[in-house]
Amino acid sequence: MAKTFGIFTRARLVQAVATTAMACALSAAPAFAAEAADAPPADPAVERGLKEIVVTAQFRSQKLQDTPLSITAVNSELLKSRNQTDISQIAAQAPNVQLTQMGGAFGSSMAAYIRGVGQYDFNPAYEPGVGIYIDDVYYASLTGSVMDLLDLDRVEVLRGPQGTLTGRNSIGGAIKMFSTKPSAENSGSIEAAYGARNRLDLRGSMNFALTDSLFVRVSGVHKRQDGYVNMIDYGCANPGNPLGITGNPSTGKGCVIGKLGEKNYTGARASIRYNPNDKLDWIISGDYTYENRSNAASVLTVDNTAKTGGVDFRCGNFCTYANFYMPAGGQAGQAYTMPLNTMFTGWGVSSNLKYTLSDNINLQSITAYRKYHQTFGTDDDFTPYAPVGGAGYNDLTFKFFSQELRLNGKIGSFAEWTVGGFYNDQKSVYFTRQDIRYIVPNVPSFYLQFQGNDPVRANSKAGFATIILHPTDKINLTGGLRYTSEHKDYTFVRQNWAGGTLVDPFGVGALNGSVANYDGNKLDWRISADYRFSPQLMAYATVSTGFKGGGVTARPFTKTQATNGNFRPETLTSYELGLKSDLFDRRLRLNLSGFINDYKSIQLPISDCSLLDGFAPGTDPFPCAAIQNAGDGKMWGLEGELSASPIEGLDIDATLSWIDGEWNRISPQVTSIKLTDPITSPNWRGSFGIQYKADLGGSNGTLTPRFDLAYTGKQQIGRLTIASPLEYNPAIAIANARVTWKNPKQDLAISFEVSNLFDKYYFLPLRFQAVYASAGTAYSNVGRPREWAISVRKSF
Repeated sequence: MAKTFGIFTRARLVQAVATTAMACALSAAPAFAAEAADAPPADPAVERGLKEIVVTAQFRSQKLQDTPLSITAVNSELLKSRNQTDISQIAAQAPNVQLTQMGGAFGSSMAAYIRGVGQYDFNPAYEPGVGIYIDDVYYASLTGSVMDLLDLDRVEVLRGPQGTLTGRNSIGGAIKMFSTKPSAENSGSIEAAYGARNRLDLRGSMNFALTDSLFVRVSGVHKRQDGYVNMIDYGCANPGNPLGITGNPSTGKGCVIGKLGEKNYTGARASIRYNPNDKLDWIISGDYTYENRSNAASVLTVDNTAKTGGVDFRCGNFCTYANFYMPAGGQAGQAYTMPLNTMFTGWGVSSNLKYTLSDNINLQSITAYRKYHQTFGTDDDFTPYAPVGGAGYNDLTFKFFSQELRLNGKIGSFAEWTVGGFYNDQKSVYFTRQDIRYIVPNVPSFYLQFQGNDPVRANSKAGFATIILHPTDKINLTGGLRYTSEHKDYTFVRQNWAGGTLVDPFGVGALNGSVANYDGNKLDWRISADYRFSPQLMAYATVSTGFKGGGVTARPFTKTQATNGNFRPETLTSYELGLKSDLFDRRLRLNLSGFINDYKSIQLPISDCSLLDGFAPGTDPFPCAAIQNAGDGKMWGLEGELSASPIEGLDIDATLSWIDGEWNRISPQVTSIKLTDPITSPNWRGSFGIQYKADLGGSNGTLTPRFDLAYTGKQQIGRLTIASPLEYNPAIAIANARVTWKNPKQDLAISFEVSNLFDKYYFLPLRFQAVYASAGTAYSNVGRPREWAISVRKSF
């Protein structure tokens, strides 16, 4: 029945796209002449309707509407009008894209998914499924990826595999951010905002020319805001409680220990550009980031009171009894408190050199180095109840070097080509101190207390080539190949807290000194054809492949789990049809796409390591946190993006996406997923935005009100046990509103904004539930409540 439904759905998908293509072709009236991809931008004084957007997704400047890919492109003006200041906010306006700020056991990291494919675990042993790039430099880690959109020119979100079109293989898609380049002018801007919970934002940029050929641009940002989830001292708030938990005499007013969900972020960026002639363009950039804020805003959402002393420790919508405190026990000779703050320090430098060798060939070299250091603490059970306690201290150092070379050329007007190579080398050291008492509560001899100091190395080498043929002025054919070879190794350090030999009842100490290795290679390809029916309408069809690299299990409990826990790459073959249209004298832009993903060898967490260890299923007595190629499935979906400017000053944008699928195989090692469970969730996403720029006349300037709505459908967040029903976050629509006044010169702007306008209470998509089987608890990150802010921006 499931397979029949899948075939029927795919048939409807193809039929729907074909029908829409015919309807658009018949309704499109000749309205404007298509410009060459390398033509200069139109004169704003005479440009009618929607502005052209130029993207570089295929290693060359092309109009968005001429590029046969599913791309959401957002320029700096739209980012400002939506008040989007970090990367996670972009997802609300991009079809089938989910960027989620993590927290708890994941520190300052982000889960990134496109079309149901991605990664949420920050551990450096695992690869992101979505490639993140800043100025064409690959960002190889989910940690620190909640990046501020500092001085950006545009953002491109590419959906579907990008193995032949980006520096690194990206199975789900890629998010590419491009900074404003230094230019031959003296200009700048400064902006300040104040808002709810003592929010204070400061940002500014400055551009100046040192000579006729040497330009500099610097920018900086600082953001600070109080948290919105109160940490409550349980003993203080519940005196005389039956568990005998006492309050701390130093606890502050209202029994509040602190507040989760703070912001405290500082970033700076500088770039210098040498552009002496039309042949040479060289940009060297450097950036620095510092973050020191309380941990993510989390609350306890599940409490099995049979395991937590008969007390339900759920506190309320915006409070928690978690205290990050552990009493003395086992190796802990005295009580201690884990860090309540997440700290991140990172910096990077890059060189982007473009040189024109001839009229038909140019060379680009992209060199980058990045380093960061992060520390954070966890309260695993998120209660003050010591018998089910668990806590961890995490210290992660990351270094990454990459080099990419591209040679772009063209053969008359018939063909354009790119050949290139990519190399990266990374090293991480993951230090952790874990105190796990919930496996056998109240028995110190069964507490699992250890420290790890694991070096993790990885490198990747790849060669790629793309050719775009133009057999006629209406038809383009694209082909691409990429060959990747990669290596990973993980050295496990498992010692006691003093750095000596670890003796434990679970055999974790036997891991000390073990090394797990992975080596693999993969060939990816892409073929695409696009046809322009008229200047207003283009259709394309694409088949492409991608993969997420294999690796080793990063959190084994036994030596056998480590040495037998390697996994292969997961792979994806994507089939896509799409339409791009500019209609009604370029007042309406409508882009549609439909896709089918054949998803194989999916990397899933397993909860039964018996098959790894060689025992009969269910007989391994040890916990299991391994990753294996434990599933296969298919996904299919439809996506639409609309931009409209029906009258002067009125701008409308909207997106709508639907995705569904089915599992074809689930390994018996996976005990938390059944074949009947959704392979991806939610099915529906949508957004709507509208603004109107009203001329107030004379010297009064302009007034622009804007309204945005982002909808996320009912979303699965995972089973707690195989016997429990699927658990979901309900559908939610979040509204934001903003009104901006600008003076007649348009160089002074004053804005008032309200986010989460209707004060909806909601949870972010991922829930930390790894300790449910032992501790009986799970917790979730809470979305931000209604907030207001007023900002002033001055350009000069």
